[in-house]
Amino acid sequence: MPLVALRAMRDLVDEEHRVVEREDRDRQPRQTRPAGAEDAQGQRAPATADFQHAHLLWVFVFHRPQQMLSRAALRQRVYFVEEPISDHGSMRLDISERDDGLKVVVPRLPEGLRSEIATEAVLRQLLDRLFLTEGIRDYVLWYYTPMALEFTRHLTPMVTIYDCMDELSAFSGAPARLRELEQQLFQRADLVFTGGHSLYEAKRSQHRAVYAFPSSIDREHFAQARTAAERRDREPDDQKDIAHPRLGFFGVIDERFDIELLDSLAKERPDWQFMIIGPVVKIDPAILPRLPNVHYLGSKEYKDLPAYLAGWDVALLLFARNESTRFISPTKTPEYLAAGKPVVSTSIRDVVRPYGELGLVEIADSARDFVCSVEHLLSDDHDRESWLTRVDEFLSHISWNITWSAMWSLVSDIGLARRRKPAVKAAESTRGTSPIVDVDGGKTAGAAGAG
Repeated sequence: MPLVALRAMRDLVDEEHRVVEREDRDRQPRQTRPAGAEDAQGQRAPATADFQHAHLLWVFVFHRPQQMLSRAALRQRVYFVEEPISDHGSMRLDISERDDGLKVVVPRLPEGLRSEIATEAVLRQLLDRLFLTEGIRDYVLWYYTPMALEFTRHLTPMVTIYDCMDELSAFSGAPARLRELEQQLFQRADLVFTGGHSLYEAKRSQHRAVYAFPSSIDREHFAQARTAAERRDREPDDQKDIAHPRLGFFGVIDERFDIELLDSLAKERPDWQFMIIGPVVKIDPAILPRLPNVHYLGSKEYKDLPAYLAGWDVALLLFARNESTRFISPTKTPEYLAAGKPVVSTSIRDVVRPYGELGLVEIADSARDFVCSVEHLLSDDHDRESWLTRVDEFLSHISWNITWSAMWSLVSDIGLARRRKPAVKAAESTRGTSPIVDVDGGKTAGAAGAG
C-alpha cells in the first residue's frame, strides 16, 4: 500500500468569506482561527480540513511535504497519515502530536487482510472515522501520490490538488497502476502543481491548470552553516576528525544516486574525503563503494544538517542520469548554496537550468570533469566573494514561505469562486450546517460548494 499523508486546515469556509470582504487589499498569507473558535456573532465555526496524501514518511527526510505542512501547522491543524502497519490488534488510528501541533496518524490494520480491496475498504472506514471524531467537515484534498485515489474516491472535497513532486512512475518498484491512477487524478483535480520546470513541461498538456513550483529554500536555516564554519569546536563528533578537503552529499541514497561516479572519484582522488549523509533505500548497501576516504554517516535530523555542511569544502549532487532522475528538481541545490558551499552536479536538467546557466553550480558528468571542477573551486582562481554575491541575489527571490503562500492563494481562489455560486436546491435545506461523514456509506453530505 502507498504511504498516505493527510492534513486538515481549520476554517477554510470562514476564511473564504473573509476574503470576499478584503478582495481589493493586498494578498497576504491568509490567517485562520482555531477550529471551534467563536465568530463575531458568537457562533461556533465549523472545522474544515485539507487532506494531503504523500509517499514520504514524516520522519524519513525533511522534504517538500514537510516544508509545506510545517508552515500550515503554524496556524492550522494538520494531520499526516503514514503508511498503515499490520498487527494482531483491531483496526485503529494511532495519533501523536508534535510540538508545532501537527498530528501524525498511523493506521493499524488487522493482519490477514487477503486483498488490496479489503485493505482499501478498511482504510476508507478509518478515514471516515477520523472525519467524524475530529469534526472535519469542509475540506480540501491534496495528493502527493495518485495511489491514494484507491481509498479516497468516496470523498467530496471543496478543492482537489495534485502536487506532482516527482515522476513517481519512473522510480524503482513503482506500482503498475500508478500511471492509470494519475490520469484519473488529473480528471478529478482542480489544480496540479509540479516540483520543477521539466516536470511542468511534461504534465502541462494533461490538465487545464498546471503550475510549476520548483524546489525552494529555508535560507535562514541553511545559512547557519556560514557562521558555524568559524566554530570548529562545535563540529559534529562523527565528522570533526576527518581530514580536508571534504566533499559532501546529503539525501536519499537509492537508484537515483550515481554509485559508479562516487567510486571513480574516490579512487582517482584518495586524498579527498567524501561525506555521504542519508538513508539507503531500495538498493543493497553492499554495492556502495567501501573505500577509506568514503564516509557513510547515516541519516541526520534536518536541524543538524547546517552543522555538517559547515565542515565541507565542496557540496556534491551525485545523481545518475536515468529515467528516475529525468524530472527531478533537487531541493538540496539551493540548500547547499544557502550554506555558502560551492556545488558540482551532474547534468540534471533542473539543475543545469537555471543554476548551471547562471554560473551558480558547476556541471560535470564524468569523473575527470568532476575532478577538474572541484579542483577549480578549491583553488584561488575561484572568485568566492563574487560567486557568493550572485548566489545570495538569486536566493533572495525564493523561499518555502513564498511557495506556500502562492499555492494556497490558488487554492483559496477556487474555494472562493465555488462559495459565490448559488446553492443548489438540494442543499438549501442544509444551509447553515456543516457536512458530516457518514461512516456507514462512506459519503460526505451537507452544504453546497463542498465539492
